[in-house]
Parts: sequence; C-alpha cells; structure tokens
Amino acid sequence: MMVAARSFQVPKYLDASTPAEYRGISRDHVRLMTLDSVTGKHFHHYFYQLDSSLREGDLLVLNNSRTLPPVLKGKRGKQAIEIRLSRKLTDQEWEALIVEDVCTVGEKIDLPGELTATITGKGNEAPLVILSFSKSGLDLYDAIYRYGEPVYYEYIKTPWPLEMYQTVYASVPGSVEMPSAGRAFSWKLLNKLKRKGVKIAYLQLHAGLSYYENDRWPNPSNHPEAFRIPEETAEWVNKTKKNKGRVIAVGTTVVRALETAVNHGGHVEAQEGITCLYIQKGYPLKAVDGLLTGFHEPEASHLDLLTAFIDEKLLMKAYEEAISAEYLWHEFGDMNLILPMEEKR
Repeated sequence: MMVAARSFQVPKYLDASTPAEYRGISRDHVRLMTLDSVTGKHFHHYFYQLDSSLREGDLLVLNNSRTLPPVLKGKRGKQAIEIRLSRKLTDQEWEALIVEDVCTVGEKIDLPGELTATITGKGNEAPLVILSFSKSGLDLYDAIYRYGEPVYYEYIKTPWPLEMYQTVYASVPGSVEMPSAGRAFSWKLLNKLKRKGVKIAYLQLHAGLSYYENDRWPNPSNHPEAFRIPEETAEWVNKTKKNKGRVIAVGTTVVRALETAVNHGGHVEAQEGITCLYIQKGYPLKAVDGLLTGFHEPEASHLDLLTAFIDEKLLMKAYEEAISAEYLWHEFGDMNLILPMEEKR
C-alpha cells in the first residue's frame, strides 16, 4: 500500500538547507510545535524548552544509529557512476541505488581505494540493486568512510560535512540517512531532562534511503530496516507503561522498532532483526504514547505513521499552521512533538 498524496505544499523558502549551527544558533534552539494528540491544540516553543512539555516519569527513547557517508562515486569503464548505499545485507553486500543510470547484473563498478562493486542481483524493490564489494567487514567500512559522502538532496545547496548529519549521541554506525528527529538534542538539554526525572533509553534502527530520485519513494509496506533493542531499553519501556508514564519515541524509526518488538502480552522484548512494519491510521500502538519528529513532505510515508498518533484532520490543520508560522522542513529544520497532554489516571 502506498502513501496517499496530501493536499498541502511546502514553499521552497521553508526548506532548511543549512544546519542550525551555520545559521548562528545552537542545535537545540530550533523551533518546536507541540500538539495535543487528543484535541489537536498546539503550542509554539523552542526545542530547548522541551522539558516544559515533559514530566517526571516520562521515557524518551532515542535511536543512536550513526550515519555513514553512503554516496560512492566511481566509474564503469569511462562513464561516471554514483552509488547510494541503502541497506547492509552481509559484511560484503549492500542494497543500493544506482543514480541516473541503468546497470545490469554482472557489471562491475570501479571505486576509489582499489574498491570494486559488482551488481549481483535486484534489490528488495525497484530500483535498488544488490552490490557485492571486493572488500568486506571493517575494510569495507574504512573505504566507505574514506571516500563516501552524505546524501545531498536537491534542497541542500552546500556539501555539509558528515558531522552535520549526526546526532550528538550517535554511536553505532549503520544509517545511510540521519535519524534526524534527534538532531536538535544537545547534551545540555538531555541532562536538563534527566534532572527533571525524564528517563532516557536507546535503541538502534539503521535508516535506509527515503527517496529514490525521479519522484520515487520506498514502498512503506515493504521497506526492511535492521534494528536492535537492548534489554535495558525494553525494561524501561515496560516499567514506564506499568507506572502509567508516557513512552515518547524520538523519530519514526524508534516507533517502528518498538512496535515491532511488542509480544502477545503487550510487552516490549529485547531483540534484534529486520522490521518491515508499516504503521498507518488505525494502527493500535502498544508501546509508544508520543512522538518527537520533524515536519514531513506530503509524499512521505512518515505522515501515515503520524496518523496512528493523531487524527489526520487535526494533523493537517497543524501542518497548515506550521507553514503559516514558517516552520522549517527537512533534517536541518524545526521539530514537532505529538503526545497526549492530560495526566493518565
């Protein structure tokens, strides 16, 4: 099932093409719109004021996957080729997008550092292919970090360094696009939240490509991504639910991982694997109560997931308000918190 098109349009002047640090502010000084998921009532703040919307006993779950530089530029004969890695399959194989070109199985691409990639098959969905590299394990990661670049979509006008595509707490390499919902956090803010009694837990979900160029997006009902939920995180989620606290996912990646790990008894289990979970309107959320996320394009399947938290009419009304109030979109943009504001009884 593909995402339904929404009627709103984001003006190009609201595309955040520059990281906050290069706009003269710190990460946690981007703007924040908080939505009551029940009433749709919205509040305007700055991200460093996040603590005003949270309370003692809440749990924030963050994705500490670290972003790789997945764009590799090589040659097929004399022809320039751009590869965008999407998902690791084995120590030597990746699913990838070959940009603006058609390649066939068996073709070899020459890359910097005496690295080659051979197309061995079709990927999970078109237009992805499977690449087998001449190096594996740490040697392959070393080549990717030495010669790769971040993904720069059309609204990015400057080739920002890889560090701009990391959250401050990122520690486990694997994502090809930044889990951007957590980008606005600073250690100062995280410590401020801890002092208030908000618990912090981590998991990993390695984000794949979110866009395949030429108006092509991943099929949200068949988009596998690797995840890992540690024992401690599962315990904190279950304890928070038992104590009637709110579990707040920092990013749609965290929602997918936690909801995938819910067992028949309604508890989150520590586990690792691959998730293809597609969350949309009417999905019965069992692990997560609230969501901290960015603002999404009308074509993005992330909006389907948001409608599991809040009625779509209320969400679209809030998005219209965000456009009117000139909130910024994309990974360097402003933030949106969706959660029930009333105390649980």
